[in-house]
Amino acid sequence: MAELQAMTALGAHDPARVVCGPLTITERIDVALASVATRRGKDLTKAAKAAGVPLAEPGCHLRGMPYCTFWTAPEMWFVEAPFDSHERIAEILKSDLGDAASITEQTDAWVILDLAADDLSPLLERLCNVDFAGQPVGHATRTMIDHLGCYLIKQGPGAARVYGPRSSAQSLLHALEAAAASVW
Repeated sequence: MAELQAMTALGAHDPARVVCGPLTITERIDVALASVATRRGKDLTKAAKAAGVPLAEPGCHLRGMPYCTFWTAPEMWFVEAPFDSHERIAEILKSDLGDAASITEQTDAWVILDLAADDLSPLLERLCNVDFAGQPVGHATRTMIDHLGCYLIKQGPGAARVYGPRSSAQSLLHALEAAAASVW
């Protein structure tokens, strides 16, 4: 019988950490992710509150314990939680939210890259159409980075999280590295 070994989105056994001048890019494999959508005629707000799932407003990322959320579309959110305690996040949320929501496992569909530098604005203005400097901490939006549909979350003036398609993880990392080389 074959022995399967877990691989990160970037194809390694351990998460990647890349330094490009003052920029550090860290692959995150410790986040479980699910999409949650309100079912027609159901009250997701009440069920989410009872389950401790904060539902973010459009353009926002909300932190909670153990769940964080960001808005993705009307009546739809991505829900994040620590992977160690929520490896089966979709099942947990289905149990907690009942028939108020439709839930889809998303953990292995996305690569998560945390970006850190003193100021990410010069980098991000080369990569996407988001006014990163002008947005408040907690801003979350969908944008294009190097022709890839990504989510960008502002965690601070020098901190951001990028969700990109797992199938294009290497291309996304290359785009970040190339832009960093042109900035710094």
